[in-house]
Amino acid sequence: MHLYLHIPFCRQACHYCDFHFSTNTSNKRAVVEAIASEIVLRRDYLPKAEIETIYFGGGTPSMLDEAELHLLLNTINQHFTVAKNAEITLEANPDDLQRDKLQQLYNAGINRLSIGIQSFHEPHLKFLNRIHSAGEGEICVKTAQEIGIKNISIDLIYAIPAPDHSILMQDMQQAFVLDIAHISAYCLTIEPQTAFGSWLKKKKIKPIEEEYAAEQFEILVKTLAANGYEQYEISNFARDGHYSQHNSSYWKQRPYLGVGPSAHSYNGVSREYNVSNNARYVEAIQKRIIPATLETLSPADQTNEYLLTGLRTKWGVNKEKLEILSGKSFLSTHFADLEEMMQRNWIREDANNWYLTNAGKLFADRIASDLFID
Repeated sequence: MHLYLHIPFCRQACHYCDFHFSTNTSNKRAVVEAIASEIVLRRDYLPKAEIETIYFGGGTPSMLDEAELHLLLNTINQHFTVAKNAEITLEANPDDLQRDKLQQLYNAGINRLSIGIQSFHEPHLKFLNRIHSAGEGEICVKTAQEIGIKNISIDLIYAIPAPDHSILMQDMQQAFVLDIAHISAYCLTIEPQTAFGSWLKKKKIKPIEEEYAAEQFEILVKTLAANGYEQYEISNFARDGHYSQHNSSYWKQRPYLGVGPSAHSYNGVSREYNVSNNARYVEAIQKRIIPATLETLSPADQTNEYLLTGLRTKWGVNKEKLEILSGKSFLSTHFADLEEMMQRNWIREDANNWYLTNAGKLFADRIASDLFID
């Protein structure tokens, strides 16, 4: 079993982010208390089993103070059985991670950090509207390692407009110097409901050039592989098997419970989506109502979700599972499509699975959607 907690607060809005969050923290304590209450209300959502992973996402979970973090962790431990070796991840921004804060997190049992570095290049940080400096990014990683949190992931954003690829190379080199165990690398995407989206509409910035983004991705994959990182999911790279166990559970379609505003839950046959409004969320939970929308998944939905997530991973998609999910209609519907994709060297197969090739990874979403069933 896997547990996700959405902490919907940030100090300021990054220009590219369209996740649910608020910069108004006046009701932060009330939201945290409501999340704790939802944990209790939802304790029977999944069959009783040990919690293998806990993931604090957001937003910026490193904005939780010590009392708030302990309230959530204590509530979890009171109402669930947490595996002794559970992966407990907290997303964090470098500006929150001073030594005393890192010590608090370590003492509370956080054993994995996902740090939003994004870039070690100061002008890029300013362009993205990040609060932290490049120096803070380096210092917080070193301090966390000194304190004892060795399992560290950092986010990097590529395809940020630049004259050449040297800044991306410098960002990766700094990650190597810091001996980072895991890197999540995301292409800069301009979403409509963001500052970048508004600027694009007003022609203050240019669209991301697809050819430039593809070049950056290919450089990223090649350079990380040469430095010991395995690409186990299109955007995720790990050294020495330091996969994100929590995110891998999503990609493998394992059941999970999500609590907090905008959090999603999945039990194998349906999904639930909590309301993306902090005040409405708190009000509902105080009335012991789960403010969630239920979506029952059809066989086509389950098949298509499996394709969309599974093809992105090193594990690929299992032929037998696709036939079971689709009611034995997948292969008969898409035999010709699969043959063409293999001829293009976008997909390869073995006796049990289909996988994306390196060339196919550039077109992952398109390939998945072309294989969807109705």
